[in-house]
Formats: sequence, C-alpha cells, structure tokens
Amino acid sequence: MTDLSVVDEAATWADLLVRREHRGPGDTIDAARQRAARKHKLPEQVLWSLRYRKPKRIWADLYKRLEMAVAAEIQSQESRLAHEIAITKAIATSASSRALVDEAEALLGTAKGSKARATAERTQPQTDRA
Repeated sequence: MTDLSVVDEAATWADLLVRREHRGPGDTIDAARQRAARKHKLPEQVLWSLRYRKPKRIWADLYKRLEMAVAAEIQSQESRLAHEIAITKAIATSASSRALVDEAEALLGTAKGSKARATAERTQPQTDRA
C-alpha cells in the first residue's frame, strides 16, 4: 500500500467513527469527534486532521488503533443485530416473519464470514508475482 492509500483508509475509518457517534440534529461534528476520541482512546487531533487536513503519512500505531476501533464498532453493531434477531425470533408468529428472521440471520452469518475472509487476506504474506 502506498502512504496515500493508507491515509485515505484511515480517514474513511475516522469518518465512520465520528458518524457513528453523531447523535443527530442539535449535535455538532466537533462534539461527536471528541466523544469518539474519548470512547476509543484516540487523539482528537488525529480525527480532526484526517477529516480536514489529511497528513501525508500516518503512524502505524494510530492506524492500528483506528482499525481496532472500527472493528469494535462493527462487532458492537453485529451483537446488537443478533440480539434484535433473537427478540424477533421469539415473537415471530407468522411464516412470513419467520422467513424474514431466517434471512436476517443468513445476512449476519454472511457478514461475519466476509469479515473473517478479509482478515485472513490481510494477514497472509504478499508475494511478488512475475
């Protein structure tokens, strides 16, 4: 990866974290950015710079912390979805609602599978192909 693509990826992650923390009308991006920084133990200035003035390079430890924060957010969302599926499954009465629950479970399983594949692809050593 080039330095620029790494910074762009980190900027995308930072934006995702801030958007997930934003509470809607009446909330500010600055407040959401500060909450995200506190929640994930990231320097608030890093989130600011990745949004407004992208650096040419990013430190590896900050990159990994951003990656772990995004993974934690994804895991949190998946566990919430699994909980909602369990509740819906418990109260589903008609065949159509049970079919929808089955479809949601399949999508959740697919999301977990694709995340595992992406992680495996990242950890595999890259070889030069001639």
